[in-house]
Amino acid sequence: MLKSWKLKEVVLLSVFAVVFAVVYLLFVHVGNIWAGVIGPIAYEWMFGIWFIVSIISAYIIRKPGAALLSETMAAIIEVMIGNAVGPRLILSGIVQGLGAEAAFAATGYKRYDWWVLCLAGIGSAVFSFAYGFFVSGYAALDPSLLAWMFTLRVISGAVIAGLGGKYLSDGLLASGALRGYAISQDSIKHRQVKGEILE
Repeated sequence: MLKSWKLKEVVLLSVFAVVFAVVYLLFVHVGNIWAGVIGPIAYEWMFGIWFIVSIISAYIIRKPGAALLSETMAAIIEVMIGNAVGPRLILSGIVQGLGAEAAFAATGYKRYDWWVLCLAGIGSAVFSFAYGFFVSGYAALDPSLLAWMFTLRVISGAVIAGLGGKYLSDGLLASGALRGYAISQDSIKHRQVKGEILE
């Protein structure tokens, strides 16, 4: 999977995994506080946070496996720095990464428009919800509550992970920090087609 990857792409993905492992763990505590106010459904509003590294990595690097690897690595690191769920969290990371990866694979890894990023966030939401249904006892919940949970998680995946991931990545691109990565090269090609570059 990594044979065609450049060293700087591996390094960037690793940096993202570390950074977002910390972010993920912080939001576990935010979720716990919020759940104490409105109940367990509070997590569904913010689930997109826990998918975002896969969207950002795939959008910037644009190679097969970027979504899956980044989400899996972030989960491993999150376990190492103290997530109380333990090793089972790694399987959650794999499932979420596969959900995002499926959206990019469906386009042949050729499309990275905002709607594809939203689909990737939705993919993570659907895969993670299906996984949670079987391992977290969702089947015992009221169907109407399940429907709300699913809807909120899908919206969170599309908005926070999909659009939020695009916004953060585009910000890094505009700063010049992503020169030499696929996102930058594709951006230059797109602008040349539109006649915006006068070099």
